Amino acid sequence: MAVLLAAALGGCGSSGGGPVKVGEPAPPILGTTLDGKPFDLGSLRGRPVLVNFWASWCGPCRDEFPLFVEKLARHEADGFAIVGVLYRDEADLAQKFTTEFGVSWPTVLDPTGSLAAAYRVVAPPQSYFIDRAGVVRSIQIGEMREADFDRQYAAIAR
Repeated sequence: MAVLLAAALGGCGSSGGGPVKVGEPAPPILGTTLDGKPFDLGSLRGRPVLVNFWASWCGPCRDEFPLFVEKLARHEADGFAIVGVLYRDEADLAQKFTTEFGVSWPTVLDPTGSLAAAYRVVAPPQSYFIDRAGVVRSIQIGEMREADFDRQYAAIAR
């Protein structure tokens, strides 16, 4: 896990600023969602946000989505938001996946991989907990379990 974390946070291969770091502003996410709507992560400033890079072919993604559905409902009063970013996948497969799991949050398409590169995504699932000020407070590489979520959410819910 430490090797993956080091590769993700200090990795190479993308142009632009340095690696995503805890305590620094989240890179922008601008794009189009699966349902064709424009999306801007900046519009969620003031809310705790989970950005999750996922794919329909990813087994651990399938395992963690029910947890996300539950946690979104539980923390709705906090203004909690989830944003998915599709990682190396086809939109039609992703749409079936989100329908199967009853997903209500937006999934942003990343056809060129520029969002994954900006966030230094190694492989899905990879998640970023972003506080109300737009600052990354925690990074989860790999499947998220309930204890992982609860610990990391506490850092952004304040």
